[in-house]
Amino acid sequence: MTDKVLGVLGGMGPLASAHFMTRLTLLTPAARDQDHVPAILWSDPRVPDRTRGRLDGAEDPLPWLLRGVRGLRQAGCGAIAIPCNTAHGWFDELAAEGLPVLHIVDAAAADLRAVLPRGVVGIMGTPATLAMRLYQERLERMGWTCIAPTASEMRELVSPAIAMVKMNRVAEAYAPLADVVLALAARGAGAVVLGCTEIPLGIQAGPWEGLGVKVVDSIDALARVAIDWAKS
Repeated sequence: MTDKVLGVLGGMGPLASAHFMTRLTLLTPAARDQDHVPAILWSDPRVPDRTRGRLDGAEDPLPWLLRGVRGLRQAGCGAIAIPCNTAHGWFDELAAEGLPVLHIVDAAAADLRAVLPRGVVGIMGTPATLAMRLYQERLERMGWTCIAPTASEMRELVSPAIAMVKMNRVAEAYAPLADVVLALAARGAGAVVLGCTEIPLGIQAGPWEGLGVKVVDSIDALARVAIDWAKS
C-alpha cells in the first residue's frame, strides 16, 4: 500500500497502545499483508504520569516523550500517532522535532462531524485533558458546544475507571463509565467523545451499544487518520 512508516508513540497506557495497533490493522482495507500500514510501536510505560505532571507538579513527561519521537524518527518513521490524549498537552514541543504529529483531537472531530455535525457534545477524559481544554478549545472553534463530567463524576467514576483499565481490570470499568455517558446525555449531549484512550476499552467491555448514546472513540479516530496519511 505505501512506503510510509508510521511511528506510534505509546505505552500511555500499554493496553491502549496495543489496542490502537489492533484497530489500525482491522480498519485498514487490505487483502494481504502488504496492504497494511508499516508501523513501529514505541511502547514505553515508564513515561511519567501526564496528569500528575501537568496538574500536580510531578515529574515532567516531556523528556521521555521527546526520546520516543527521536527514536521513531531515527527508525525511519514519517509521521507520529500518539494514542494518549493527555500527551497532546505537549503537542507543540513534539511537533517541533520535525515529524508531522497526527492530532488525536482533530481526528476525533472528523468522526464527531459524521454523527453530530453541530450541537452539544460531552467530553470524557483525564482531569488534565479537561483542565488543559484540549478538546473544548478545538471543538468550540469548530462550532460545537462542549460539556464535561462534574467534579464528583470525575473523582468517583471517570478517574477510577481509567485506573481500572490500566490495572487490566477492564470489565470493571464499564459501569462507572456508562453512568457518565448517560449523565452527559441527560444534560443535553447529542454525542460523547471518549477522549482518553483507556475509556473506549472500558466502555466496549460492556453492552455499550444499548446505551442509546452516540460515542466517538478517539482510538478508532486516530487509526483512521493514520491510515489516510499512509495512503495519501
